[in-house]
Amino acid sequence: MIPAPARAKVVVIGAGQAGLSVAYYLRRFELVADEDFVVLDRAPGAGGAWQHRWSSLRLGTAHRVNDLPGMAELGLSFDTADRDLPAKEVVADYYGRFEQHYDLRVHRPVDVRSVGNEGADLVVRYEDLSPKPVEELKARGLFGRRRKSFEAPANQRAPQHEIVTSFLVNATGTWGSPFVPFYPGMGEFAGRHLHTSDYIEAEDFRDQHIVVVGGGTSAIGFMLELENVAAGLTWVSRRPVDWIDRQELDLEGASAAVAMQDEAARSGRALPSIVSGTGVPKSRRIAAGIERGLLVARPMFDRIEADRVVWDGDESGMARADAIIWATGFRPELRHLAPLRLREKAGGVTVGQGAAWSDPRVFLAGYGPQASTIGANRAGRMIARQIMAML
Repeated sequence: MIPAPARAKVVVIGAGQAGLSVAYYLRRFELVADEDFVVLDRAPGAGGAWQHRWSSLRLGTAHRVNDLPGMAELGLSFDTADRDLPAKEVVADYYGRFEQHYDLRVHRPVDVRSVGNEGADLVVRYEDLSPKPVEELKARGLFGRRRKSFEAPANQRAPQHEIVTSFLVNATGTWGSPFVPFYPGMGEFAGRHLHTSDYIEAEDFRDQHIVVVGGGTSAIGFMLELENVAAGLTWVSRRPVDWIDRQELDLEGASAAVAMQDEAARSGRALPSIVSGTGVPKSRRIAAGIERGLLVARPMFDRIEADRVVWDGDESGMARADAIIWATGFRPELRHLAPLRLREKAGGVTVGQGAAWSDPRVFLAGYGPQASTIGANRAGRMIARQIMAML
């Protein structure tokens, strides 16, 4: 990784849709990457959270991906992208070409550990996650460790780097902060617990009994993919699924969801689930799944045993389980902002027009009402304008 400058007017954390949108508008205001602003990203390559999604996901079956601002200049659009390719590959390709075309100079892979105060400025502390030469890993006693246990002791971690900045744009999204609710017996389960972020492909569950937890589009997608692969499928949801008799979410439903997110963000409360406020549109594929009895969710189970989930008070209330897939959503990834004390007692961060109300130097792109791809684009322009007005 090419070292980032030690000082910049603006630091953008995250190079998904929201982060790239902000960076694009900063360039439009004639700021220069690695001189006036710096973009840091934890992922190994371009594509934001999309690069981590499962290979079978296609653009035609996923949430709509709106074009980045300025993408038309490259002759690219997700509306005309190849629907036969995995969505992760298409998004990674388009985002990578976008970064190069606008010379955004994204620094990756880096892990932002904390953001703290330094007088009137902010200091961003991060670690370089670039692969290390074997000789260096051996010297640090880390060579040969399994990937999942690669979290090195504090005294063996890579040296921290710092960037001093006047303004911070946090665009880290939610993918790095999966949410799994607790249920009795979770620790006694002999099978596998997986979150949406752990799912790779349906073949991993061939001839197994699978329980899918969640009432959103990811859970529904897993059910449809696993139908002819798993030996048994059970779908449970913590709340009744609100089906909408149309192919896509209409403007009224989308506006209501944005309003709910905006109200929660402005009041500093934890953000509500998008699906809980909009319902799930019935595509033809989903409608067919409902018709044949596949997409019928049971109420949430009461507890988990070694090889099953159990509904108490029901004589036949059990379902075998070799694996439980928790499609239970994500939370905003804000741990690195803890030193700034932005979080309110109500559980969220008070944000209006993309700005943290308790600290005017901090902006949250893609947070709350900006979480949709079109909302992230609008937030990029709005945040960039506010920053330029204060520089």
